[in-house]
Amino acid sequence: MQLSPFTTKEPVRRIRYLIFLKDVLVLALTTFGGPQVHLAMMLDRLVTKRRYLTEEELMELNALCQVLPGPTSTQTITALGFKIGGPNLAYLTLLVWSLPAVLIMTTAALTITYFEEQQISLDFTRFIQPMAVGFLIVAGYRIARKVIRNQLDVVLGVVAALTAYAFPSPYMTPVVIVAGGLATALTYKKQERMDKMPIQINWANFFLWLGVFVAAAVLGIITRSLPVRLFENFYRNGSLVFGGGQVLTPMLYNEFVSFKHYLTREEFLSGLAIVQTIPGPVFAFASYIGALSMRPEPVSGQLLGGLMATAGIFLPGTFLIFFVYRFWNQLKRYRPVRASLEGINAASTGLTAAAALSLFQPMAGYWPSAVVVILTVLTLEFTKIPPYLLILGGLVLGFVL
Repeated sequence: MQLSPFTTKEPVRRIRYLIFLKDVLVLALTTFGGPQVHLAMMLDRLVTKRRYLTEEELMELNALCQVLPGPTSTQTITALGFKIGGPNLAYLTLLVWSLPAVLIMTTAALTITYFEEQQISLDFTRFIQPMAVGFLIVAGYRIARKVIRNQLDVVLGVVAALTAYAFPSPYMTPVVIVAGGLATALTYKKQERMDKMPIQINWANFFLWLGVFVAAAVLGIITRSLPVRLFENFYRNGSLVFGGGQVLTPMLYNEFVSFKHYLTREEFLSGLAIVQTIPGPVFAFASYIGALSMRPEPVSGQLLGGLMATAGIFLPGTFLIFFVYRFWNQLKRYRPVRASLEGINAASTGLTAAAALSLFQPMAGYWPSAVVVILTVLTLEFTKIPPYLLILGGLVLGFVL
């Protein structure tokens, strides 16, 4: 008896989806090193080995995610899940990709809370804190080498850095980013003309993103509930961060350390160092901050804080990639859109520089920390030693001394 193709198609599709999710899990457990390394490993596993899409398609998809707010690697692999199996597979992809790093960072927050409650000294982390500043300096420098191309970019980067340093408010960050984008959008005539195509927009995911944004803000004001406000804080940051984890770092530092004092500077730097050593998305740093922000509560409350922060940081980028992916080919043909990306990138570089300066300033007067920062920068730039080995070495040195 011959089976109808309609009876066999669904099981085959499910098997294909499970294989794809297994590949995503392998990447989530093995991709150390940030978005650039993530992309290389995605090319190897998803293109060369599995042929889910062509190299050109993956590079174009990654380029689209780079110009949207949110975590680039996460949006890229989530969008691929959307391309293969629609929204349901995309959300499962997001969960599988982010879960290992989220669990590690939440556990790190709970461990630090336990140490503090037991009055166990955290001095063993004293070397990895200046190392984290070194990581940030190198990340900002590498970004600047790619995106700073002319005098206007230099000016925008310097102005953004000075503004963010002088006014360390979370509300200043979107102002700086938007101003940078508007400044270069005015130079759109330098961009190559492209034949325009009619833009057909499905607004459902945009309204979903905006609706959650507004609802979270209103509920936070009405309820004054810290978990709700944490979700709103991270959702706002996730909706505004262009440039990945390096740019997210100064935004989170300004809001949760300088402005709200939910974390100490030392706790923030310890978490920043840890997230450099684990596989998966750097945005999992939000889970660590969310859990520590709820430390007056029992473990269940801290887990809730980590969950709300995680959902808040990852959802806006997911909603936006679902929204823009459908009409990106038409939108990128408009010169002001392409021109604005230059200013956004330059301003994001300035934000990273301001964060590095703010974090390094208290260390400048203590020569051992300053030396560790300098040695970290030189090691990352002139050797191939992976960051996780540097951090492990710093922890061991901290225990020994």
